[in-house]
Amino acid sequence: MPNRRPKLEIVAPAASPEEAAAVVAALERFMRDTAPTPAPSPPPRNPWQRAALLEAVAREPDGPTPWGDGNPWG
Repeated sequence: MPNRRPKLEIVAPAASPEEAAAVVAALERFMRDTAPTPAPSPPPRNPWQRAALLEAVAREPDGPTPWGDGNPWG
C-alpha cells in the first residue's frame, strides 16, 4: 500500500533547522493522532469457494458434458 501521507516541509528563511524540525514533528504527531481508524478487514473467504472461483468451476454445467448428456445426475 502506498504511503498516502503528504511529505511535510517547512520553507521559512527565519526558522532555525531545530525550529522547523519541531514544527514538522508537531504536525506529523497531530496528523497521526487525528487520523481516522482503519476499516476492519473483511472476514476470511471460504478456501473452497476461493478455489472454485479461481478455477472457474460452476455448480451446474452450462451445456452438455463431453459425453453429450445434458444433466448426467438428474
